[in-house]
Amino acid sequence: MQVLSNRLDALGWELRALSTPATADALVTMRLNALVIDLAVLGPGSWEYLERVCARLPGLAVIVCTGPSSVAQRVRGLRLGADAWMSKPCHAEELICVIEAAIRRHRRNEIPELQDATMVGEISIRPDLYQAYAGETSLELTAREFEILNLLSQSDRVLRREEIYERVWGYAMAHGDRSVDVFVRKLRQKLRTASPEWSYIHTHFGVGYRFAPEGDGEQDAAASPEAVPQVTDQRELRAVELELDSDEFDSALV
Repeated sequence: MQVLSNRLDALGWELRALSTPATADALVTMRLNALVIDLAVLGPGSWEYLERVCARLPGLAVIVCTGPSSVAQRVRGLRLGADAWMSKPCHAEELICVIEAAIRRHRRNEIPELQDATMVGEISIRPDLYQAYAGETSLELTAREFEILNLLSQSDRVLRREEIYERVWGYAMAHGDRSVDVFVRKLRQKLRTASPEWSYIHTHFGVGYRFAPEGDGEQDAAASPEAVPQVTDQRELRAVELELDSDEFDSALV
């Protein structure tokens, strides 16, 4: 650690050595470019910690630097989201090069500037914590779910599925990919559980999704034809089922 610290000081980098694992929220506030962890030091919960950090902070370069390991362990760590795996003992210069390479790969998804919290309906969106809250209770959103919520909440129009996918996943959506619908459905469930008297995300059939918080008293008694198509025969049934969540599907059948 002393050799690494000296080398990083010479490069003008800032290094912070932690004696205990920092929570994901704490790592967000640190505004780190990279995190180097030793799974052996973290103890029994090391794999869960690695998975939690990688899922919560997708823009953070994570490098595992630990003692001798098996192929299965290295594969597991990389699949959980680590950018690189190094075995100790290793040269400080080599570790620094691996860190630099991981940071370069993350530059296109560089951590944005801190934004103020946004209150929508009963939900507080906290970009600084990469999370949303209902009062003091966290919605426990995954990184993807938060990115979709944050994207939708900042738009005043309908966002096409393809546009959501390109802006959140970072590349073009393949034909037939239902990832956006799956994540929006999970996000809706969490929003409904935390704030049951409000509706936040609205489906535009065949197009995409629009964010518009509405309390029970503000919602229309019936959905518009554009939002919920009528099912006229069984051949249309499958298409409608793919496009709508369970509540809207029931409405369409009625």
